[in-house]
Amino acid sequence: MRYFFNGKIEKQDDIFCIRIPFNVWEVCKQRDSINAEIMLDNKLIYCELLPEEKGNYVIHLSNEEVAHVDTSKVHKVLMHVGGSLIQMNHNSPYSVDYPIRKIDDVDIIIQPIDGTCGQTVVAMLAGVTIAEVCSVMGCREWQATMGLVISALNYYGIDHSDIIIYTEGEPTTLPKCAVLMEKMGRFCHYLLYFDGKYYDPNDGIMEEYDQAKLLGYLEIRIGE
Repeated sequence: MRYFFNGKIEKQDDIFCIRIPFNVWEVCKQRDSINAEIMLDNKLIYCELLPEEKGNYVIHLSNEEVAHVDTSKVHKVLMHVGGSLIQMNHNSPYSVDYPIRKIDDVDIIIQPIDGTCGQTVVAMLAGVTIAEVCSVMGCREWQATMGLVISALNYYGIDHSDIIIYTEGEPTTLPKCAVLMEKMGRFCHYLLYFDGKYYDPNDGIMEEYDQAKLLGYLEIRIGE
């Protein structure tokens, strides 16, 4: 999976690094030191992600790798981490060519209990019950992560971008359909954007949304 975000190069104890704006344990399902690739100023760099605490990581860069970079500016970073998704689709009857349904409309589903927003968003996209999605994802309330959501989308054959875009509260133009991530304490709240409306598992259908609360999004490819 690939992750797109803005980052600034910092220097800590003679080490150059870029902070990652999401919890790596939750999103990438990996721990300890992690090998990754980043695209920085059109240059491919093989690097190591170093843990700080509780899933917070930094990208470690060498002196040579930052020699061509203006460290006073914020840079756009495209990062790839291999093997970061849980595979749920081994026995799936669906695929991108034969998805569970064509997404040309969305019915709102309100989560029955707090902490099931990720499962509810998948249920709205797939047109199934939350209970079925919980069974597919194998997780309960407050356990859904973007990695698990993506794996469930793969199970149902729902096509999506391979890049999670982290906007971190900056204004953005959303695609026609997207899974949105909103920071809520130490957890993420998930909601769905479809054709100009916001489908919130807590608050129902909304015509407007404050993008200052938006952490990032994943595009759902629905065609025309």
